[in-house]
Amino acid sequence: MPEYTVLAVVAVVATVVLERWSGTRVFARLQFWLAMAIVFAFQMIVDGWLTKLSAPIVIYNPEHHLGLRWPWDVPVEDYLFGFAMVAGTIILWERAKRLRQTPAEHQPVAGQDHDEEDPWTQGR
Repeated sequence: MPEYTVLAVVAVVATVVLERWSGTRVFARLQFWLAMAIVFAFQMIVDGWLTKLSAPIVIYNPEHHLGLRWPWDVPVEDYLFGFAMVAGTIILWERAKRLRQTPAEHQPVAGQDHDEEDPWTQGR
């Protein structure tokens, strides 16, 4: 298996392990998957333009990836790396947010949206 493919798979597996270890349950949220859909939509457009085989701006060495390209000639490894990068960032952000809260703030108050209590996002 090509080295970039192996690295991409390892990155995704590490991200899943990070999400489970962090306890953030990011993957259980619809909001996360909607954000990922938006990221992938823009990634398709940008990577499709950069890597199109008819006039590539970025050229990948064929020995280093599987050669599977979908859609618009985007190497599948790009999606795996993109997922790991964006998901990892969100997971670490949520973990840091949780760690800076006091134990009483961990318990949601009935009838209140937890995000309203976040001092980083209040008034925005």
